[in-house]
Amino acid sequence: MMETALALVLFLLPLAYSPGPGNLFFAALGGRFGLRGVLPALAGYHVATLAVTLAIGLGFAGVAALGPRLIEAIRLAGVAYVIWLAFGFLRAGTVEAADSPRRAGFQDGAALLVLNPKAHVIILLMFSQFLPGQGAADPALVAGIAILFTVNNLVAFVLWAQAGDMLLRRFRSGHGVRALNIGFGALLAGVALWMLAR
Repeated sequence: MMETALALVLFLLPLAYSPGPGNLFFAALGGRFGLRGVLPALAGYHVATLAVTLAIGLGFAGVAALGPRLIEAIRLAGVAYVIWLAFGFLRAGTVEAADSPRRAGFQDGAALLVLNPKAHVIILLMFSQFLPGQGAADPALVAGIAILFTVNNLVAFVLWAQAGDMLLRRFRSGHGVRALNIGFGALLAGVALWMLAR
């Protein structure tokens, strides 16, 4: 099991820490609300991560058979959701402004995981590499993989949110925050275009 865990961490490192919808979402939120303001969304994302990963792992053969149409539907819904988030940032003013975007809650984090095609593809790819090809999956192995995957993602997203928080501290003025809002809104819009093009 220790060898599997080490191989899994090495497999996940470039996937979890590279820029993607989840990482950039939490960097943008960390930059807007600080690390503490991101905690509810982090909790939602990672509770959903654990639940979805367990579900996919336990029903891996059936999920894989659903194929490209399901992934395409999730991808398009994810694009729409990230564009909606980007629009909120682009409209926002300063930290004190009435039109500032609301803090992301537990449900926003959970929705982002459900609508994040990169996460689903990584989960499917991970199980294709770390589960036996035939027969029902061993629940203990699936649970171990799901927990390790979730914890690894949590560490990555906290680091991205902390980086965004550090930007917020450097640009505390009204003009600085407005520039960050525009920058993060444009970044999320770019993520949506990247998701659409894949």
